[in-house]
Amino acid sequence: MENVAAQQELNGGYCNSLTSYSRFLTREVSIGDIPMGGLNPIRIQSMTTTDTMDTIGTVEQTIRMVESGCEYVRITAPSVKEAENLANIKKELRYRGYNVPLVADIHFTPNAAESAARIVEKVRVNPGNYADKKRFQNFEYTELTYRAELERIYKKFSPLVKICKEYGTAMRIGTNHGSLSDRIMSHYGDTPRGMVESAMEFIRMCEDLNYYNLVISMKASNTQVMVQAYRLLVDTMVKEGMNYPLHLGVTEAGDGEDGRIKSAVGIGTLLEDGLGDTIRVSLTEDPEFEAPVARALAARYSKRSSVDQPAAATYPAATFYNPYEYKRRETQVVHHIGGHQHPVVMLDVSNENLKDPFFLSALGYNYSAGLDKYNMADQAADLVYLGDNLPSFSFPGNLKQIYTHQTWLGLKDKQNCHPLFNIKEYLESMQRDPVFNLVEVDAGDYDLADLALLDRTVVLILGTQAEHGMAEQRAFFLALLGAGIQIPVIIKRSYPDVNTDDLMLYAATDLGALFTDGFGDGTWITAGPNVGLSLINATSFGILQATRTRISKTEYISCPSCGRTLFDLQETTQLIRSRTDHLKGIKIGIMGCIVNGPGEMADADYGYVGTGPGKITLYRGKEVVKKNVNSERALDDLIDLMREDGNWVDKK
Repeated sequence: MENVAAQQELNGGYCNSLTSYSRFLTREVSIGDIPMGGLNPIRIQSMTTTDTMDTIGTVEQTIRMVESGCEYVRITAPSVKEAENLANIKKELRYRGYNVPLVADIHFTPNAAESAARIVEKVRVNPGNYADKKRFQNFEYTELTYRAELERIYKKFSPLVKICKEYGTAMRIGTNHGSLSDRIMSHYGDTPRGMVESAMEFIRMCEDLNYYNLVISMKASNTQVMVQAYRLLVDTMVKEGMNYPLHLGVTEAGDGEDGRIKSAVGIGTLLEDGLGDTIRVSLTEDPEFEAPVARALAARYSKRSSVDQPAAATYPAATFYNPYEYKRRETQVVHHIGGHQHPVVMLDVSNENLKDPFFLSALGYNYSAGLDKYNMADQAADLVYLGDNLPSFSFPGNLKQIYTHQTWLGLKDKQNCHPLFNIKEYLESMQRDPVFNLVEVDAGDYDLADLALLDRTVVLILGTQAEHGMAEQRAFFLALLGAGIQIPVIIKRSYPDVNTDDLMLYAATDLGALFTDGFGDGTWITAGPNVGLSLINATSFGILQATRTRISKTEYISCPSCGRTLFDLQETTQLIRSRTDHLKGIKIGIMGCIVNGPGEMADADYGYVGTGPGKITLYRGKEVVKKNVNSERALDDLIDLMREDGNWVDKK
């Protein structure tokens, strides 16, 4: 067996380096004519949403997916009849000249998996419900009964492994946070470690049968859980001499900007660490819209290894930092920034028309000329940078104005106005704000001794010029931890030449990776004139929402649809969103079927799950509240449930 990864020197346990880009080398796995892992590029895949028995519909959707950039196409096979129909789908695709490898998605039915493994290039099995039990019940397992369950699963799983060996079929062992078995839950709880052990049990069975054509995934809707699970998986595999390729994805990411940002936070954080051999962006949209997003994420890393990297840290980073659990870096509070305060959002308005207050609506402040007052939205920025430019109107009192030091010195009224220095200016200045000063530093050019001289009125603005800027900025945070410096830090990233779509993905990756690690007390994203302030503001808040560091709006845990879906997910999601998107901080799960529904909704406050044609079951967390509600009145019943719990407010 290849064991390249085990020979690599790991810093932090799960990646080659915490402070420079280095792709984690995995074993190569053949999937049809398109291998993954090893030195191959990051592969792109998605999943059909058609009924698998609709051969032509599935073929035509598959073709659209391939033409949008999919290199592997996954198709659900919930029973033997769908598994057998994969042969007709494959035959028609080959007839039309499409040789794309097909992946059968299996959950509860070993016989379907065994049929599919003789037809397609890869099968995906979920260890949480493949020959295992998921009834949301608490069981006490002794070591003897736990081992007996594993032996029972081994007997049910072995035939599939032997078929895959015989037919040259690859397998993805795909753990889902929402469908851990009762056995795993009883032993490890609903944790990243439980996800890892669920997969490792199946990997060990495969290796016992001398089968190594494996790909592994650790999917969750919660980006923190997802990132921690993949990191723990790699750490665990390396300790056992394994280096299987990784399939990355965030489940139930949702649609629109939210789905893209959430996917980029989870997937991008791991790609930044050099992890990931194939990715799928799960959006509640038609599947052909997923591949372009995934391609944009992967494209940033095609030449990354050739770029000059920041120097590796010279101290034992693990002493100060645990990448396997979320813990926010401890900082002092400076003018409501840092400490336990939620991260702030800062925007650059220096190029706006500062004679007209109406541009502030893009920042969440709607100006009423008749009343001469501002109405503040839930996603209202906290600070604005004006540089050397002075407005001709009064800013809202909640919005701090930041000026260059020289311009700030000349202000007659400094109320709610604060200066921005470079570090040399600050240390030499005789006149500073008595309560709040911003000091800008470059993550690639600083002196810890200078930082140690800064007083308790300072918040740092941390920029970077590096291609692999996330790693350089993370090295800066690790240096602060090592030196015991507790100054709050606003993370700044600039994207002058990036289009609107890529801005969301790049910023969510670069800043999201740091917030996921507990680093950062605020965001400052800048972009070219083609990107509006409204989008930058929404992206900033979206990153904080996706990393669970600042909840400012309703969150929808919405699955991407597949052939098992029992209603129109896109239409239903939009309907639910239209009536509930004003509920700040509420999480609503919208699931097309029962496969992952209750488990993924353990992370949601309420759930809306398809359980039959025209029938919906409503959940409070994992608890079933109403079964088989007619879909025509299910949303009203969901709202009544929220009202009953005291979580409903009427829209203004």
